Amino acid sequence: MRLLINIFIVAGAILMVVNIIRYIKFMKSTHDVLSSGKHRDVLWTYIALILLIFFLLGYLFTAFFSNPDFMMSMVLFWGSVFVAIILTLIFNLLGTTKERSIDIVEVLIGVIDARDPNLKGHSKQVQDVTMLLYNALPKNMTKDINEISLQYASLLHDVGKLGIPEAILNKPSNLSLEEWEIMRTHPKLGVDLLKSLKTFDDISDWILYHHERIDGNGYYKIKKEDIPLPSKIIAIADTYSAITMRRSYKAPRTHEDAITIITEVAGTQLDKELVDYFLTIPSEKLKETIKVI
Repeated sequence: MRLLINIFIVAGAILMVVNIIRYIKFMKSTHDVLSSGKHRDVLWTYIALILLIFFLLGYLFTAFFSNPDFMMSMVLFWGSVFVAIILTLIFNLLGTTKERSIDIVEVLIGVIDARDPNLKGHSKQVQDVTMLLYNALPKNMTKDINEISLQYASLLHDVGKLGIPEAILNKPSNLSLEEWEIMRTHPKLGVDLLKSLKTFDDISDWILYHHERIDGNGYYKIKKEDIPLPSKIIAIADTYSAITMRRSYKAPRTHEDAITIITEVAGTQLDKELVDYFLTIPSEKLKETIKVI
């Protein structure tokens, strides 16, 4: 009986360690545009972590410094199982919520893109290519970039074009200088549009500066080192999409054409180091994003 009691207590303690590790990973996953929460919510997450650690210490104290009976060992073991079940339900619920939320945003962006025949499918393609590049980068480069937040920033990068007159968006020829000045306001219009949603504050600069150039000749003349890394990633995806998309004033170029052009502007328009990683992405995966449009 003593052996069985010890087995249940040790199993419960091990499971509680697993619960703590899973919960810490969960805490890291909530630092995105959907689940960042308010300061008091963050406080509660840390209190919950402290309680889990306290429970683990209780298991260890019981195992080494007390004389638990069979009932106590069962309570401790099934207590760990209960915590594991609750954590699993919470993780699954949050994961499902994130998936459904981004699906809804994709539909809304599709409606926005439909206003402009030159944008149809563009935002989704930029998101797909952005995530391909994100996954091709070494972890030490992307450790401070939340994946969910980057998905939203890349998908919403052109949302400011809602504020651009349709006569400019749908113009079948090249824009005049005045029209270009208006078109260049779309990153700022997008940030202003999302300003009422405080949860998007963390990605506003990513959207605002996605047209900046490494040589400092972008929309806002931002220097290379001041351009957010996510903006640089989105800029490459945006360029690839712009080249391979059909526009009212030009035929689509091939994947090979896009690679050639992107390579040529590496170091001036686009970040050369990121372009080097971009070139490691299998061509089949990039071509698949073209088929979606």
